[in-house]
Amino acid sequence: MSEVKTADIAKLRKLTGAGMMDCKKALQESNGDIDKAIELIRERGKAIANKRADREASEGAALAATSADKKIGAVVALNCETDFVAKNDDFVGLTNNILKVAIENKPADLEALKALKIDGRAIGDLVLDQSGITGEKFELSFYELIEGEVVVPYIHPGNKLACIVAFNKGGFDEQVGKDVAMQVAAMNPVAVDTDDVPEKVRQQEFEIGREQARLEGKPENMLDKIAQGKLQKFYKESTLMNQDFIKDSKMTISAYLKSINADLKVIAFKRVSLNA
Repeated sequence: MSEVKTADIAKLRKLTGAGMMDCKKALQESNGDIDKAIELIRERGKAIANKRADREASEGAALAATSADKKIGAVVALNCETDFVAKNDDFVGLTNNILKVAIENKPADLEALKALKIDGRAIGDLVLDQSGITGEKFELSFYELIEGEVVVPYIHPGNKLACIVAFNKGGFDEQVGKDVAMQVAAMNPVAVDTDDVPEKVRQQEFEIGREQARLEGKPENMLDKIAQGKLQKFYKESTLMNQDFIKDSKMTISAYLKSINADLKVIAFKRVSLNA
């Protein structure tokens, strides 16, 4: 192995973010060729990622943000293995950069987001590179984007839970949007309103209700009616507009929004939670 210059080590570290010893080793193995050294570091990242493919990357950062005009919002989750790495400024910074690119480009899905570039490198490759730098498995696990007249983001302290909520119109106080976003974060609704519940979920809850009634010994001819009642309770507890407002249980979210503006409604939301 050849001797390498300190300046080249510093340059390689700046280009890749890898540790000093990793950079020195890569330069020695590449006989001082910076480009080859970069590839060696990236290949090491791939090898670590493959080696740790069965490891659980359950820590990380879940972040949300909106465009400057607040009409576009996105939420992403970048996973790693340990809370120590998740709290690192570089890790959070990378997650924020990915979020920024998502809002600017509005990719159709997670794979499309991974193909977008930051400083000339595909996001998917950048995430892979981090495995070589930290020795941990990294995974960009979640991405969603919504649009509305106003989109409000919320990040729970600790960066483990984030959500975005889109409204059909603006002109309301900032606290109103935050209240509803915190409702989504805390209560984890399955849909905005009753009509938005996926048919598969609807049928599943109905069948659960029937089975519960049967086990309770209810008459066979009453099972459907009882199951329908249980389904209505599910809608009440699990759809955002029908949930009791966590700051005032005497009104639903729908009633709360109507008290602000008779026509104000939530049109979409997205939520991601780590370790939950």
